[in-house]
Amino acid sequence: MRRHPWWSTAIGITLLSTVLVFWAQTRPGFDPYGWLVWGHQTLSGSLDTNAAPSWKPLPYLFTVPYALAGHYELRLWMITATAVALAGTVFAGRITYCVVDPPPERRWAGILAAVFAGAALLGLEDYFHYILSSQSDPMIVTLVLGAIDCHLYKRPRAAFVLGVLAALGRPEVWPFLAAYSLWMWLKLPKTRILVGAGWVVIVALWFGIPALTSRSPFVAATNALGSGRRLTSDKIFGTVGRFLGLNELPIELAALLAVVIAGFRRDWTTLALAAGVVLWVCVEIAFALHGWPGLARYMFEAGGVVVVLAGIAVGRLLIDRPPWSGVPGWAGAAVVAVLVVSLLPAALSRARTEHKDLHEQHARTAEINDLTTAIDQLGGGARLRACGEPLTRLEYQTMLAYTLKVNVSRVGFKYGQAIAHGNPIVLFTPLPSGVGWVIQAMHQTSPACKSLPQAS
Repeated sequence: MRRHPWWSTAIGITLLSTVLVFWAQTRPGFDPYGWLVWGHQTLSGSLDTNAAPSWKPLPYLFTVPYALAGHYELRLWMITATAVALAGTVFAGRITYCVVDPPPERRWAGILAAVFAGAALLGLEDYFHYILSSQSDPMIVTLVLGAIDCHLYKRPRAAFVLGVLAALGRPEVWPFLAAYSLWMWLKLPKTRILVGAGWVVIVALWFGIPALTSRSPFVAATNALGSGRRLTSDKIFGTVGRFLGLNELPIELAALLAVVIAGFRRDWTTLALAAGVVLWVCVEIAFALHGWPGLARYMFEAGGVVVVLAGIAVGRLLIDRPPWSGVPGWAGAAVVAVLVVSLLPAALSRARTEHKDLHEQHARTAEINDLTTAIDQLGGGARLRACGEPLTRLEYQTMLAYTLKVNVSRVGFKYGQAIAHGNPIVLFTPLPSGVGWVIQAMHQTSPACKSLPQAS
């Protein structure tokens, strides 16, 4: 393990993630089911990216090859999303340790600061919910932190590659990657082919695939406009408020302390990290003003860097002696102890919230399993697909599309409109109790479909 730390760490995180996925018994959220649909529809040559979720290339890189594994695609994606997300704790710790740069006799302080940062990353608001629902946002946090890590440890090529992967997940990464690309182009001429190829990949995947599979190369931007979760007023301070809600106040105060200390020490790395946080939030504000949602999870990356800054403050307090006369040397350790204790109530509250959410997710998993059983009892997805347009509630649209192996655009959710048209349809309606489904056909002409339960 000492000879191959990266391999041993990767294997350990993958095994832990596999156990976590099977133990948690959750299922992907709305968007991830849509990404899984992209995978098997690409293999069948019928990909349609017009419908939700909004197009993003990062999960597509995984779901297409995973679709070759058939029904194992679901588990492969869930394990991948969880493993990549949990790897962010490693990068947060490594960045913290590198910036703190503890002397040999205080190496333990750097390790404690790194552990603090890694643990605090998992404390971001709703972070575990997004991990266990197989969303890509925590993955992108890991890629961003990984890019910072590789740059600090003098691996610019790896940093750029991770930056490209992050840019395939969130457009907020683009300004940062553009600046880094310019630096590499001027300072590292041998990397120019890599830089050029990276941007070709970004443009081709973000705009080329939608150009071939949707109404517009800019379908992702179009779908994001008019979201029901967008801020309709006070978009600037509303976005800032969403960002500040990601971390607990003690974490944010510790991060601010790290910036103040960095100013006195002329620690340009810490100041650059802080500037990156501000720039990310400003980009998100601009997006919100444009009409895009500006959700808190779109700022997980900035929140993750705030956690790193807090970890740096912990390291400074444990290593540096107070510059003021009369202040005992243990004062810094006392402040760290107060910081940790102040976070305990919030940690317990987050744990209770996650336990409640996990209970709700178990009920949702049972509901999804009930749907699969109900479809099998009626002859399977192929039979039901032949009986007309499937309809369900909007929240189940991508999940039903994945189960029936059709594009999301083929699954309707406007019952009244579809019934009024008079075309053959099949209704998939969950029971109010959350246990079981009612599957009914309407306007059927085929004898094979008339034998299905008919809606009045």
